[in-house]
Amino acid sequence: MFCALCGADNPNDGQFCGKCGSVLQGQRGMPPPGANFEALATPYVGPTQTSGKAIASLVCGIFLFFFPTAIAAIILGHLSHSDIRKARGRLTGHGLATAGLVLGYMGVAVIPVVLIIAAIAIPNLLRARMAANEASAVGTLRTIVTAEISYQDEYSNGYAPSLESLDGSGRGDAGCDHAQLLDGSLFRKPASPDKNVVVLVVPSKNGYMFSYVPTMPSNGEQASLSAEAAKAGCTMPGAAGFEVHADPIARGTSGQRSFFTDKTGVIRFNIDGPATDDSPPID
Repeated sequence: MFCALCGADNPNDGQFCGKCGSVLQGQRGMPPPGANFEALATPYVGPTQTSGKAIASLVCGIFLFFFPTAIAAIILGHLSHSDIRKARGRLTGHGLATAGLVLGYMGVAVIPVVLIIAAIAIPNLLRARMAANEASAVGTLRTIVTAEISYQDEYSNGYAPSLESLDGSGRGDAGCDHAQLLDGSLFRKPASPDKNVVVLVVPSKNGYMFSYVPTMPSNGEQASLSAEAAKAGCTMPGAAGFEVHADPIARGTSGQRSFFTDKTGVIRFNIDGPATDDSPPID
């Protein structure tokens, strides 16, 4: 820096002038000796340019609900104001920078409110989604029970030996082996050879996995095809009973309760694990 008294050039971090010994601390920022003070005071009249930082500050401020962009709007706004002030008229965009600053500070002020609302709303939405999934699962179990009762009355073959016997859409006329009592779009074929296990077509929409288990007579005898069932076109003997289980794919997220029903039609639930015939019934 130059000494304002003698004009000697000194280091920027110097405290005293090396030529005249005057204190340099109060001289920082002063123009060097011989500077054209009139030129410094004259406003800039050449071509102007809009500050890019001012534009960037405004653009970032528009997206004020995103925390990083709100911070960027504030930083760029202050930098732009500083550049415009030092440019002495060569740079414009003071209003743009101010608008970016205002939007940025608004974003910083709004974000805590948004976070509080989200902290309250998200758990409520999750509970509502689980309740809807559970209601859908219960409705599906009731649909299966109704189909079982219709199958038993129609074909005199006990209960369906598999869910495929209740399904069968697109296979021609309804029959004992494909009774078409369940909507074919409700279930898809499992990857495993076990025909008694089915999964909803869109698990992410319903959030539950269903399994169907036919039960044999309690005395251990093998089920046989009755004459009435054979006359009705049955090729497989029916079951003495059945169990249907509905379990959430992600407990606590897609659903909380597991459900169970059998030929009694009573739907039971369990919160901590799979439901059984000993679980309490739903209200």
